[in-house]
Amino acid sequence: MKLSSRISALLARTLFGVACLFPLTVSAQNLFAPAAYVNDKVITEFEVEQRSRFLQVLGAPGDLREEARERLIEERLQLSAASRFNLTVSDEQIQGGIDEFASRANLSGEQLLVELDKAGIAPQTMRDFVSAGLIWRELVQGLFGPRAQISEAELDRALAQTGSSGGLRVLLSEIILPTTPEFAARTQALLPELQRIDTIAAFSTAASQYSASPSRARGGQLDWRAASALPPEIRNQVLSLRPGQVSRPIEVNNAVALFQLRDKRQTEAVAAGSFTVEYAQYYLPGGRSADTLRDARGVREDVDTCGDLYGVNKDNPEEQLVITTLPESDVPADIRRELDKLDANEVSTALTRNNGQTLVFLMLCGRTPTLTDDIAREDVRRQLVNDRLVSFATSYMEELRADALIRIP
Repeated sequence: MKLSSRISALLARTLFGVACLFPLTVSAQNLFAPAAYVNDKVITEFEVEQRSRFLQVLGAPGDLREEARERLIEERLQLSAASRFNLTVSDEQIQGGIDEFASRANLSGEQLLVELDKAGIAPQTMRDFVSAGLIWRELVQGLFGPRAQISEAELDRALAQTGSSGGLRVLLSEIILPTTPEFAARTQALLPELQRIDTIAAFSTAASQYSASPSRARGGQLDWRAASALPPEIRNQVLSLRPGQVSRPIEVNNAVALFQLRDKRQTEAVAAGSFTVEYAQYYLPGGRSADTLRDARGVREDVDTCGDLYGVNKDNPEEQLVITTLPESDVPADIRRELDKLDANEVSTALTRNNGQTLVFLMLCGRTPTLTDDIAREDVRRQLVNDRLVSFATSYMEELRADALIRIP
């Protein structure tokens, strides 16, 4: 049963009494008993039961009660963090979010609430779900948006990755599942079901429910991007997919990713100009001491691309991480010598600064031709910003969970 194909399965089941198919697992007098504590907040059995019903209507796989409780815990943490900044959403914003969610099934927001009510799901359950998502999006944008902005030089490099002779562009959706210890079991339980998804709408629904990426607000949907711009481990899988198919799980930083191909197309040749190089310098105090070199190895294990360094550096001064895009001829000689030894996303720790007191963690982001054509600049810019926000948001949620007192009775 999926929230897809105009929620056809949902309509069928609600018309025949879905509440009877999903009886309450606790007695009425215990509905408001605590199901979990998050700091000083309580999640009730009623909320878990309601969210479980909602997940069932959406066709969610796995243990629905456990998944409902985990989602509610996350939302409590999101709302608590937002309250520190006095963030709220208006009734109009919530209604807009419901309308957008319903539009995926060609329904109005009011029609969706009616159908959910037939399934025994209170309108407030949907409002709470949408409200938490909107507030989290606003919080992440407010905290990390300025640091996720893309320079024109970075945008030129990303566009140049289509290559000077054109290339394949792909339209993907993603689901990012954390694999940190508290999430590992749940992620492993979800993966078999998610890999069996064979429709675009069903994957979008699952992304809205399970993905740890900010793209979950858009059903996991990403913008068009050049296949050549994808990391090799992702590109190799994506190019073998047909539209609607889902990749095998791909390990990323403290998470596993699934990608669905929605569409692909071949681009025309693009005029190329001079070559540019983008590189990251992450400064580590301590020079080439054993401790600092060990720290550098730890950073290398945590990052796959230059963009991941924004997450590594998020609690440090911004000037500790410098990402530069220059014509190759303008790159300082010592840096250019090291970059000449590297392929994209490889690292050198041979350089120091500050009279040897600071180690330079040097990473090559890319070496590409500079485009003179302007193709889909704003779409690419949005995707690059989103990629950076993914790293920030995932790390921030992990911190919120680590700092919280969570207890299951």
